Amino acid sequence: MKKILVIGSAGQIGSELVVKLRDLYGKEHIVATDKCPNAGEKLAETGIFEILDIVDRVALESICNKYQVTHIINMAAILSAVGEKKPMLAWDVNMNGLLNVLEVARELNIEQVLVPSSIAVFGPETPVDNTPQETILLPKTMYGITKAAGELLCDYYVRRFGMDVRGLRYPGIISNETLPGGGTTDYAVAIYYDAVKYKKYTCFVKEDTRLPMMYMPDCLKATIDLFQADFSKLKHHSNFNLNSMSFTVKELADSIKKYIPDFEIDYKPDFRQEIADTWPNSVDDSAARDEWGWKPSYDLDAMTQDMLRAIGEKHKQGLI
Repeated sequence: MKKILVIGSAGQIGSELVVKLRDLYGKEHIVATDKCPNAGEKLAETGIFEILDIVDRVALESICNKYQVTHIINMAAILSAVGEKKPMLAWDVNMNGLLNVLEVARELNIEQVLVPSSIAVFGPETPVDNTPQETILLPKTMYGITKAAGELLCDYYVRRFGMDVRGLRYPGIISNETLPGGGTTDYAVAIYYDAVKYKKYTCFVKEDTRLPMMYMPDCLKATIDLFQADFSKLKHHSNFNLNSMSFTVKELADSIKKYIPDFEIDYKPDFRQEIADTWPNSVDDSAARDEWGWKPSYDLDAMTQDMLRAIGEKHKQGLI
């Protein structure tokens, strides 16, 4: 039976992924870890939780041995906006932490490692529309640099050591459960909260900024589908493009106005605009669809209705 270690479990995606995995495999088979003790309190109530900083290789190996881990999902990362403020921290966590995971997995013969990547691997030289699976990668942020290098490193471990290492390039992820942690696409989450609470929002990128996005239920589905896919059928490994929907900020605001007609938005672009301008408008995810059957379920309006419903309920209960 699988024993799955999830690193960075208290983050935006990790916190919801752990819940899904515990439902699928049983809480005794999922070891949730995070470096922040307080962040893991909720996870500890529903299963195994350990404090772990990914840059501490000795602690990582100890936890893998303690629980006889067979699979690792590494969700620990310093994202784009925080990474530009703290580039050395981003390198340490995203690269040295990843190397720790791969080396521990190799030495302990762990069956599988899943490491998400990001659309941040692309740069302004990349085709912006329907960005190909194989294309030029010239990222301009430390986050993007670490993710591009991480893809190459993961593929090296597949070729050099015959390991099962796989990953997918997340677009912007939108969730009504856990707030994002310092990414350039955070506006696509914050706008819903402010629409419900204040009926207005000030956006840090321009209204015509178009980026690939994905609703959290589809993100979890994609992650688990790739996790469960037959490795022998994968032609790609650590760099699957992943697409769901693409929209401008104005299109997002207009979607909200369908359900909150008096919602207002204004724009005050900051340093994150320069980051967003280096990323694609949409990506070609045909490799993911062909090799492991990826198919999203949500479009913009379906996501907006569900986001406003969930956040509205929280607001009525005084939780936000």
